[in-house]
Amino acid sequence: MARYRGPQTKIARKFGDAIFGADKNFERRNYPPGFHGASKKRRKTSEYGLQLKEKQKAKYTYGVLERQFANLFKKAQASKGVTGEVLLQLLESRLDNVVYRLGIAPSRQAARQIVTHRHITVNGEVVNIPSYLLRNGDIIGVREKSKSLEVITDSLSSRRNSSSWLEWDGAQLLGKFMNAPERAEIPENIKEQLIVELYSK
Repeated sequence: MARYRGPQTKIARKFGDAIFGADKNFERRNYPPGFHGASKKRRKTSEYGLQLKEKQKAKYTYGVLERQFANLFKKAQASKGVTGEVLLQLLESRLDNVVYRLGIAPSRQAARQIVTHRHITVNGEVVNIPSYLLRNGDIIGVREKSKSLEVITDSLSSRRNSSSWLEWDGAQLLGKFMNAPERAEIPENIKEQLIVELYSK
């Protein structure tokens, strides 16, 4: 399956959560999509349905394809710690996500494009792989000739406080990946235990 490029509001309505960020259309129509909308009587979702929905929600949130997601789950399963939390930590450690968290890009989708177009460096070297997993102490920067890009300057001008597990130097446009975040530091509304239960079947 190719990466989803359709209407984001439709997906947010499907999950009942603004997973792509602030969305005025979602706020106006905060009910499932479809002809009958909120009035349609829906059957109670099965346990499997809830688990599958949670996995899809995580995939759409982080922009990860099925095989990538399954590989990350296997890696989380083989690691020490709680599998669900480790899975979210791995997703948060992706380069495209960190570029978004640092405020260099306004969304994960934009961050993925910025990374792919070779505007981002890791420890001084250009990295154009959005799924690149960062390690503690890695330095993320904007290439010198890319610092004047409109999408980057606009995003940084409206930048809010960064995550507690990241450091940011606004003068040099450099960020530091301090460590993988604790579960309490990850704001995404994802029930990771349901994903673990799904893969455990």
